[in-house]
Amino acid sequence: MHAATAALKALLLEKSVRTGTFTLASGKQSDLYIDCRVTALDPFGANLIGELGWQAVRSKIHSEHLNIAAIGGMTLGADPISLAIGMASAKSHPDEALQVFTVRKEPKGHGAGKQIEGNFKSGDTVIVVDDVITTGGSTLKAIDVIEREGGKVAFAVVLVDREEGGREAIEARGIHVIPLFSRSTLLG
Repeated sequence: MHAATAALKALLLEKSVRTGTFTLASGKQSDLYIDCRVTALDPFGANLIGELGWQAVRSKIHSEHLNIAAIGGMTLGADPISLAIGMASAKSHPDEALQVFTVRKEPKGHGAGKQIEGNFKSGDTVIVVDDVITTGGSTLKAIDVIEREGGKVAFAVVLVDREEGGREAIEARGIHVIPLFSRSTLLG
């Protein structure tokens, strides 16, 4: 296992993963709770997520000759991950740097009433981000908003795939999912 991968796995297990009985956002009961925000908002975790996320994203961009404008997803879970990957892209490959945006849960109630904030414009091809996917619901909601605002989602990157059908639901929409970790690689 790559040193950065091992370090991020250790940090996720220490800070973000809990076992027991939990009710998830989807309403489902689970023996596993993963709060990626604690790791993604840790400066060491953010650096590792940026490095590993950018490696995974850049590999996909190059292998498929994609032209990606920006990276982002549903606030709050996606925000630190998107920014970490965007910052890593700017630091290591300034000519390929990804802009960053965030998707609000609801349109803003004043001003322009936007639902996407930051560096996004209609016509952009983007990468959608999520911290954890279970059913895929929040990722699919972000994809709907991006598409409604004129964006095209090239693929998705997720910190942890819980392996509970979410990846398949997203891929059924024709959007490939790249997980940095899955339940089995994290706990296996």
